[in-house]
Amino acid sequence: MRIERLPLNALRAFAEAARENSFKAAAYRLGVTPGAVSRQVKQLEERLGVLLFERHANGVCVTEAGRVLAEDVQAGLLRIAGGVQQVTERSEQAFRLLISAPPSFLQLWLLPRLPIFEANERQIEISLDAEARLMPPLWLPNRARLSLRYGQGPWPAVSSLRLFEDTLFPVCSPALLAQMNIHSPVDLLSQTLLTVDWCGHASHQVPGWSDWFKSAGVAINKMPNQRQYSLYSLALDQAIAGQGVVLASYPLIADRLASGVLVRPFGKNYPLESPFAYDLILPTDGEAPMAVARFVEWLENEAAQFRDEPLKRTISKQL
Repeated sequence: MRIERLPLNALRAFAEAARENSFKAAAYRLGVTPGAVSRQVKQLEERLGVLLFERHANGVCVTEAGRVLAEDVQAGLLRIAGGVQQVTERSEQAFRLLISAPPSFLQLWLLPRLPIFEANERQIEISLDAEARLMPPLWLPNRARLSLRYGQGPWPAVSSLRLFEDTLFPVCSPALLAQMNIHSPVDLLSQTLLTVDWCGHASHQVPGWSDWFKSAGVAINKMPNQRQYSLYSLALDQAIAGQGVVLASYPLIADRLASGVLVRPFGKNYPLESPFAYDLILPTDGEAPMAVARFVEWLENEAAQFRDEPLKRTISKQL
């Protein structure tokens, strides 16, 4: 019989009645009436087609079939109780780590890599907060909050750890590149330019298309029309769909370049070195809990591997 067809409440009532050899005693332990226990046991007997108790004027007596079933049911209930206890204890003992990061960096860089850390750190419960504003970091014995930021330091009243610098360059879909006449930077003036509203950096101007055209040596009197998005992921989705060209931050599109859904129309030419960078923001006071120290070490290693990836790909192509 499939487990989902078994009346679990009736199994629990049966197990208690078999242990006590009494409906009345089982009812007392379960906080119900003897009549309720009797009905649940009767329901189970009808479902199984097996007599589990012999009824007498002075009470009940478990049958041999009931005794065998009771042993298995009680073992199963104990196993369930043990599992619940382990989960509860783990939840109480787990270190809670909240990571605040801009939505684009969270979705496009951190999330694809985070399962590796979580698989090896079962005692750390990670929560993610997609927030463009800087949230003050903190750490306590059983919980911590860290921030990952894209911007231009120094960050006030905190310490920071540089993950990697940023480089901007145009990207588009392979289909768009094959269809359109894009051979030099000036050709982008006739394309749909996708851009992102970086509302979280009001105090510093994030480089945009005008900066890129200037660095590429393209003199323009008037910027072409731009299609603006509030989230980087939306602009990238439109670029992948062939709806235009986006000025991309390398850490946010590296995985998509590797997969081939986006390409650089000018190859490695015309990069724009950004004054912005990706930093991990930490408290200035106190000592990092062990769980935080392990996360920071893992993040540094991931960032180092990411910085080395372009060099590794270049070497592999030369070989």
